[in-house]
Amino acid sequence: MRVAEHPFQFVTASYLTRIGNHKASTLALLAEGLENCSDASIFYHTFQSLSRHHFLTEGFSNDFAQWVLAACNRAELAEQLAGLDIRDYVSLAELRSDLLRIVGENCANNPQYARQEAFEPFFFCEAIEIAVPLGVEARTLEEFRAGLGRLSHASLHYHFIASRLRLHLRTNDFSNWLETSLGLKALARRVNRVDIYTHTLDSAQAKLVALVDEELTR
Repeated sequence: MRVAEHPFQFVTASYLTRIGNHKASTLALLAEGLENCSDASIFYHTFQSLSRHHFLTEGFSNDFAQWVLAACNRAELAEQLAGLDIRDYVSLAELRSDLLRIVGENCANNPQYARQEAFEPFFFCEAIEIAVPLGVEARTLEEFRAGLGRLSHASLHYHFIASRLRLHLRTNDFSNWLETSLGLKALARRVNRVDIYTHTLDSAQAKLVALVDEELTR
């Protein structure tokens, strides 16, 4: 049995939400908001959106795309925004840059729509994270499996989705620990390939547990 020198510490997180200083009633104003809003706002409307809509496996994955479609009726732009995969980003600055580029180019190419009033305004909100250790740790794969099976949605989101920004790596807390502390590189890769867009948080958790169970039977 492999025993990790550094245990995996299970953590949960809650988020305080507040409306920021920016709102948009046109695509041009959305571009201005994307340029000037806080990093916490970018996080809220992309990474945190996956947590709020964790039960959905269809539809657009971030709040910007949802608003562009529902309030501005710009399906092509909405699809471009939804096409950004947050797993590809290790910093909010990179994500902001791509969001701004897509909206800015669309406004430049379609000036007749850039200042057209939306059906309802977009309010830039912010998420302030409060992380709390659960007091549960794992040094073996068996202990990790037990902890993984009991995680709440908030804890799963913290370790499996939001962790990419914290680690500044294209991976997650689970895969990082499995590879660096237990040497289970193949399992770490399989865990990291679980698709957060085609799974709900519940089904993603079930898939992660199944992968660990499979490893335990080897």
